[in-house]
Amino acid sequence: MKTKMTTILMLATFALSIPTITHAQATKTESAKSDGAIRPFKINIPQSKLDELKRRIAETRFPDKETVNDESQGIQLAQLKELIDYWSNGYDWRKAENKLNALPQFITKIDGLDIQFIHVRSKEKNALPVILTHGWPGSPLEFIDAIGPLTDPIKYGGKAEDAFDVIIPAIPGYGFSEIPKELGWNPDRVAKAWDTLVKRLGYTKYVSQGGDHGSVISDALARQAPSGLLGIHINMPATIPTELVKPINAGDPAPTGLSEFETKAYNSMSTFFGRNAAYGGMMVTRPQTTGYLLSDSPTALAAFLYEKIAEWSESDLKPEKVISRDAILDDITLYWLTNTGASSSRFYWENNNNNFSSEHQKTRDIKVPVAISVFPHEIYQAPESWSRAAYPSLHYYHKAPKGGHFAAWEQPQIFTEELRAAFRSLR
Repeated sequence: MKTKMTTILMLATFALSIPTITHAQATKTESAKSDGAIRPFKINIPQSKLDELKRRIAETRFPDKETVNDESQGIQLAQLKELIDYWSNGYDWRKAENKLNALPQFITKIDGLDIQFIHVRSKEKNALPVILTHGWPGSPLEFIDAIGPLTDPIKYGGKAEDAFDVIIPAIPGYGFSEIPKELGWNPDRVAKAWDTLVKRLGYTKYVSQGGDHGSVISDALARQAPSGLLGIHINMPATIPTELVKPINAGDPAPTGLSEFETKAYNSMSTFFGRNAAYGGMMVTRPQTTGYLLSDSPTALAAFLYEKIAEWSESDLKPEKVISRDAILDDITLYWLTNTGASSSRFYWENNNNNFSSEHQKTRDIKVPVAISVFPHEIYQAPESWSRAAYPSLHYYHKAPKGGHFAAWEQPQIFTEELRAAFRSLR
């Protein structure tokens, strides 16, 4: 996993709503950027960028139809055309922009990069701060519908003591965070930045949650065990035992002696690496080449992201069943407008590890409390036996009733209930 972009961030490109300032004020502003100041952030995409997107969509040259009657060759032409037609003729980015701008958004420089984040405080006193980390092909948008249940538990069936203050940063090279121009922005470095961010906001105790990249970053944070980190919750844990990594990668049959649940997990991972992981291989080995495709063609970008949203959500390959079409296109459009197809791919280059291997992720080095929620349509359902062996400090393990890889996006209420239960004893 790697990343990269210009240091002027997106101030010109995205026309942030910053008032006119004098030369003297500008000097103060520049110094503030380097001293850890937290600055308000608003999105205002120039209309010319949206018009260009529409033009590029209209000029799409589609390939011919697939030669199979299922999705085994990739996202089917008819399904993608339906999405692209709506993107061109029915979708309105300004609705997403207004929704985001209604939230408290900020930006701050950490370790040389501008990090953009959402920060919503609960009205309940003693709310527990939680930093939520997205993955790919997601974004901070994954968590938007969970903000209400997390911060206002009484309104959503919880108790006042269940309240969270919510911090949702964009990983460097994603969304409106700055794109790194150097090597080294791997999960460990991001985890250190997250600890800096939480403490810059004035918190002395907090918890971390993540799925996909967010799980890897939360694992890294837990290994570092900075002061104040009470525990982590992950929904894509690294639990594959060391002795099973090579046979899974080789596509070997499941060995004898595994339980029924372990065999199912083994077969899921074998299928994933054998049939469905080509996207990751491209980004791990050739993120720049992939980036040309994702930066030049909005339809190519949509196909690349939408296929995984369809495949990994609990939706029978029709993700609109669980995530609205507008919400899916909000996410895809965010990647397009920020031109982060290449930089998000480079994060795979930076994290050139097996994200599911307990040995590769050094999970046994984690001493802080760990909580795992297993959603039924995750890439694989981590067995409790593997989870306890991988994470010696595991204190919570639960199988959620519904949901897939994008847990908070698909099932925000269930996701919230999992966090409440997972962190209740750590408050």
